[in-house]
Amino acid sequence: MSDYNKKIEELEEELKKTKYNKATQHHIGLIKAKIAKLKTEGEKKQGKKGTKEGYSIRKTGNATVSIIGFPSVGKSSLLNKLTNKESKIGDYDFTTLNVIPGVMEYNGIKIQMLDLPGVIEGASEGKGRGKEIMSVLRTSDLILIIIDALKPEQYEIIKKELYGVNIRINRKKPRIKIIKKIRGGINISFLKKQKNIDKKTIEEVLKEYKYNNADVVIKEEINVDDLIDFLEGNRVYINALKILNKTDLVKNEEKIKNIMKKYNLNIAISAKDNINIRELKESIWNSLDLIRIYMKEPGKDADKEKPLILKKNSTIKDACEKIHNELINKFRFARATGKSTKFPNQKLGPDHVLKDEDVLELHLD
Repeated sequence: MSDYNKKIEELEEELKKTKYNKATQHHIGLIKAKIAKLKTEGEKKQGKKGTKEGYSIRKTGNATVSIIGFPSVGKSSLLNKLTNKESKIGDYDFTTLNVIPGVMEYNGIKIQMLDLPGVIEGASEGKGRGKEIMSVLRTSDLILIIIDALKPEQYEIIKKELYGVNIRINRKKPRIKIIKKIRGGINISFLKKQKNIDKKTIEEVLKEYKYNNADVVIKEEINVDDLIDFLEGNRVYINALKILNKTDLVKNEEKIKNIMKKYNLNIAISAKDNINIRELKESIWNSLDLIRIYMKEPGKDADKEKPLILKKNSTIKDACEKIHNELINKFRFARATGKSTKFPNQKLGPDHVLKDEDVLELHLD
């Protein structure tokens, strides 16, 4: 066992024994920071020794959605229902040994779907090709976590494995600003009242990360884990849909409702019996946070066959840059019609925020 692994075990044991209260809050925060730093150090050392792990996946379409779950949870069946790809299906574990891609067409866009090999407990540590699987997830736009209705406890294991490889689902990067200084110590300002962390804890954790002089602004309510995630800088924040599959095997509707509530799942389906597949497609679309913009040339009709796909809250400037990175330099003004405008053909500047199905006309030099 390496020195850093031994030290991590010792710190984790100390963490378990330390009862959380206001008096121990900063001590617990410091232990967590030390564990996070040691784990990052270990990952870096392992990365230098071996080759980079991961599948080589060529991205296609307007977004990439990865499907993960335990072996035989029904991922391949679901892929077949969502796309035109026929994935091999069997009633035994590890049917899918490679990443199998497919394309789901919805609302006029193409969404790449990836059926990943089944994950197992310990995947974040490399068991069952876990690190290869997790490397694909980090580059996805959305994760579908598939849970067996007969084994709903699978969700807690997958959640833990994702956390172990620094994937944070359904969360945003903490809104924290840190400016290093030469002297003056640590000055902390809160824009939101903090219930789960105090200044002493923040100072202890910052010093562990070599911030001895800095101005810190906490813009939202956070806890010590959020602060450590921010300081580590290697976390990935991805939306996820938590899906209960094989509901056809559970005859009691009340039991399904209780499972959904207990694990805070999003949608119950049966890929086998085609139950709620249409609703799942709509949920995927909504979770991707995409909008469709119909481009038109002056004096012509809008092209509604091939929309420009952008992220929600994108501006006209973003639309120009998506079409061509030099286009914004030629921009004079735009005219738009749709949900984001006050009236049809409104004349607008580059900072105007677009909405789904707006019609956009660019006027260039």
